Amino acid sequence: MEILGFTDLVVGDEWESPARTVTEADVSHFAALTGDFNPLHVDHEAAKKTPFRRPIAHGLLGLSFAAGLTSYSPKVDTMAFLGILEWKFHKPIFFGDTIHVRTKIIALEPKANGRRGVVTWHRQIVNQSGDVVQEGMTQTLVRTKSAGATEKNDSSSDSDES
Repeated sequence: MEILGFTDLVVGDEWESPARTVTEADVSHFAALTGDFNPLHVDHEAAKKTPFRRPIAHGLLGLSFAAGLTSYSPKVDTMAFLGILEWKFHKPIFFGDTIHVRTKIIALEPKANGRRGVVTWHRQIVNQSGDVVQEGMTQTLVRTKSAGATEKNDSSSDSDES
């Protein structure tokens, strides 16, 4: 898979990630990892008393899934995650929902040194019904592809690049 550099990107480019089904185990592991054991996420009986009538995934788990699902859609030579400019939680993510992420480039800002640039992304997490459950804008710092990048990427089978 070709790794895209900053100069390969164009405002308006769009991608769709592979899909992933959210499981109860995912939510339990996230609760254990973060310490967020809010009954809304982990207690079926307590969740019956909420407007959702069943447990829901943590909102930040959805955002975390988006980060992972978009890491190869597109595969970009990212140097750093710079920030979340805006993020909205429109609808809950339930156990068993299958989500994917739609990504669009909305701005490109080359840096003075020409070796990198800031990419502003609009991302939408979409469930199996086509509902946008979360969306927002993020920024990353992306390396400009050098002339040697293609050769290096073509022989990357024995290197460990992240």
